[in-house]
Amino acid sequence: MSEHGRTRAHVYVSGHVQGVYYRATTRDTARDRGVDGWVTNLADGRVEAVFEGPRDDVEAMVEWCHEGSPMATVEDVDVTYEEPSGETGFRIER
Repeated sequence: MSEHGRTRAHVYVSGHVQGVYYRATTRDTARDRGVDGWVTNLADGRVEAVFEGPRDDVEAMVEWCHEGSPMATVEDVDVTYEEPSGETGFRIER
């Protein structure tokens, strides 16, 4: 975690997570929690996301990824913690 109290989690989510509003729900949940970053679909069927913000809020987003949107079926969540890079806002990458 940085000296400014922020942390960054880089997450890969596998399962039935595309075409089920996973990205939109991730964006909305992150914005509600005040977490910065982005989310995108990968060609291999996974979803990739980066969450930056206060440690507790980032951890809550990582935990949220295990359930995801109501129609998603999450099989695995792989998370790596990194130094924050100054993300601002939360967006869907295409």
